[in-house]
Amino acid sequence: MRLRVAAGGPAALKVLAAAGAAAAPVRLVWGGPIERPLAPLSPPWAPALELDSGTVLFSPNAICQFFFLARGEEPTDLTNQWLEWEATELQPAASAALYAQLVHGRKGLEAVEALGKLLAHIEQNLSRRGTAYLAGDTKSVADVVVWGTLFPVLQDETSLPSELQVLRTWFQSMTLSEACRKAADSVLMPKALLEFKSYLQKQPPPCLAMERITSNEPEPSLQEEEGSEPALTEEEITAAVDAWAHGAAALPKPWQPQKPVLPVEGMRNVLITSALPYVNNVPHLGNIIGCVLSADTFARYCRLRNWNTLYVCGTDEYGTATETKAVEEGLTPQEICNKYNAIHADIYRWFDISFDYFGRTTTPYQTTIAQDIFQRLLARGFLLQDTVEQLQCEDCQRFLADRFVEGTCPFCSYEEARGDQCDKCGKLINAVELKNPQCKLCRGVPVVKPTQHLFLDLPKLEEQLEPWLEQSWATGDWTANARYITRSWIRDGLKPRCITRDLKWGTPVPLDGFRDKVFYVWFDAPIGYLSITANYTDQWERWWKNPQQVELYNFMAKDNVPFHSVIFPCSLLGADDNYTLVNHLIATEYLNYEDGKFSKSRGVGVFGDMAKDTGIPADIWRFYLLYLRPEGQDSAFSWSDLMLKNNSELLNNLGNFINRAGMFVCKFFGGTVPDMVLTPDDKRLLARVTLELHQYHQLLEKVRIRDALRCILSISRHGNQYIQVNEPWKRIKGDEKDRQRAGTVTGVAVNMASMLAVMLQPYMPSVSLAIQGQLCIPPDCFVLSHNFTCTLPPGHRVGTVSPLFQKLEHDQIEALRKRFGGGQVKPPPAPVTLTAPGDPQLIQELTEEVAKQGNHVRQLKANKAEKAQVDTEVAKLLELKKQLALAEGKSPEVPVPKGKRKK
Repeated sequence: MRLRVAAGGPAALKVLAAAGAAAAPVRLVWGGPIERPLAPLSPPWAPALELDSGTVLFSPNAICQFFFLARGEEPTDLTNQWLEWEATELQPAASAALYAQLVHGRKGLEAVEALGKLLAHIEQNLSRRGTAYLAGDTKSVADVVVWGTLFPVLQDETSLPSELQVLRTWFQSMTLSEACRKAADSVLMPKALLEFKSYLQKQPPPCLAMERITSNEPEPSLQEEEGSEPALTEEEITAAVDAWAHGAAALPKPWQPQKPVLPVEGMRNVLITSALPYVNNVPHLGNIIGCVLSADTFARYCRLRNWNTLYVCGTDEYGTATETKAVEEGLTPQEICNKYNAIHADIYRWFDISFDYFGRTTTPYQTTIAQDIFQRLLARGFLLQDTVEQLQCEDCQRFLADRFVEGTCPFCSYEEARGDQCDKCGKLINAVELKNPQCKLCRGVPVVKPTQHLFLDLPKLEEQLEPWLEQSWATGDWTANARYITRSWIRDGLKPRCITRDLKWGTPVPLDGFRDKVFYVWFDAPIGYLSITANYTDQWERWWKNPQQVELYNFMAKDNVPFHSVIFPCSLLGADDNYTLVNHLIATEYLNYEDGKFSKSRGVGVFGDMAKDTGIPADIWRFYLLYLRPEGQDSAFSWSDLMLKNNSELLNNLGNFINRAGMFVCKFFGGTVPDMVLTPDDKRLLARVTLELHQYHQLLEKVRIRDALRCILSISRHGNQYIQVNEPWKRIKGDEKDRQRAGTVTGVAVNMASMLAVMLQPYMPSVSLAIQGQLCIPPDCFVLSHNFTCTLPPGHRVGTVSPLFQKLEHDQIEALRKRFGGGQVKPPPAPVTLTAPGDPQLIQELTEEVAKQGNHVRQLKANKAEKAQVDTEVAKLLELKKQLALAEGKSPEVPVPKGKRKK
């Protein structure tokens, strides 16, 4: 292999470091930035790798990946995500920062300003995962690539913000590694850097797009970027004025489907499902935003568009978890299902989730449909029979379902991997592959025993799956993570998947020799969408066996993607009965709680049955969860941020505008919308609002729910600015011209409020209804079009106008934070007793105490004690070590445990 690199070129750094880290046998060819590259499409300073076959790799990241692959290190989902992030987000910003340093002479923090949120992103991920490196506890290609991009900019470590301690530790560790150090010495030589600087000076400055990756904030609207607004054309202004003049008569008539909702010839028929919540637990905020609330928002939008829409969901009720919960509570499995189905239904009712039908999987229809699909797969040769080694807990006297086994992941060594999937690396696992497995029910060590099971022959179905996937991706809207996760499954090669379990609570297997078994939950549960629809209408096949007329949207969190994109479609393709397959698979990332995870057992985080007890209305919860919906990456619920968004975006922005618009009508015009005489400024405002409305539609049609919400807030900001500039409260006291101007401004503003009421309905239905009542908006106007029209014409009477939102106070929020902090609230440190250093007796006593406490902590960890208990005892150990250091006359700093952030 021949590796051509240009000294001084920053991309060469990562490539050389990767070659060194992977011990790749390459022959180096040094060149300059002005030389012609091996690869004709690559920039002059970019490296290129010429393989012995003659193939040339000219993407630096592809070259780095090739070196690690050649060494036998397969990329994980996490390393691939880091590489994609580095290429699309970090590289452009780092190029801009390097240009600022070399060409403009900027130094220190000023030079790396463009990297601010990106560096914070790395810091947050390292801190949250608690690992020494980006993708685990060992160095990977992701570390080399990210370091290689950062080092030319950050080699003077004073450029790193002081608060990013975890990032600083990682960066120093990488810089001091032999491969990275040698690469830096070879590439970044003074003479080569001068040559590279000379090259850069002849180039235009890099164009850096707005940062969009790390914040939970909605993407800024066009007019917020650099304080400017896109120019309006005369055509846009004229079209907006024409649409306004046509009024409510131009709106489509709201369409109400017959009950039950069934597909209609010639209409857009939209079938929406959200992942079925498991019945044995109470959903937390992350579950709610990941599935039912996101789907509800989109379903409400579809209905406002006059699309014929059916939204179904229900509780997933079969499986070992239900049996176990029943034993815990002294009830039968069916009684447990009845109890928790009602709890789920109450929670979703409070959150105003607009299911057309909320059902359950423990029904005769579930048995009939699941067994029919099974029989069709069996008849077509898509099922296999094999002996399986399965974990059995002898203490519990039962075979253990995958999720009731916990152990060390065989791929990434994560110590709390489940028996079906590792939450850290995302790999699917067979429970017997776990290292150090434990029964989650009794903490006993299970034994491996053989048992006969049936398998879905996924390799045989792959030839049907792949062309269907390509067609669905080409015509549908799949989120990027859904596509990526599915591709990784296909890339790794499909394997037969077991579809039966040795349980009693489930859909019986209708086959001799297996009648004592039930279907595995991930074969059975997605069929629940069909059976729930069948319980809604006996004409369910018009939805589920009608791909020509029906568009299917599946909403879920990312961990459910493989089952909806590979396993369930394979079952339906193999059944060969004209089933409706998913067209649009919408997957979120995870919502975390403050700095950790939700935990019912530790009392950490807000769960669905607790939200209504906070005194905060359901619509506020809906708004905030949708505001930080984890569309592109994980996001985190924050009490402080909830208070900020409520008080700023809702109270001071949206609520303030709508209240002022309505109050001006009541106070200055006797509750009647005044005449309006549009000026050029008013017409430009109509066009500006129309552009935001178009953007709102474009985003929601692509199911970018969080981003579309910012269009609503942007329109209300326009409205507040419009009122503030024109000051109708002053003009109403002036001459006839001023009073006319006050009337125009008030009339336009109250019509903006009317349109916002409709746009807001998918997000905050109760608030939308309140605005409709206050402004007396006609029901026929509650439909979404692409035009901003005058729906409240002169002479329209409004009702009583009152504030829509209440301020959240700091003390109120702090009380809630404390209430829901649970085990994440850190215990106050024990008081340090100051003594004169050098007391031998005290040193001896403290040494013994440290040893004793250290043994206690190790024993707790060995016994897999609760994390909260371990953390408390570790805190005591660290405090004892500090006291020992003080007694010895040393600095009381305690070494940070490996992989943990220094507090």
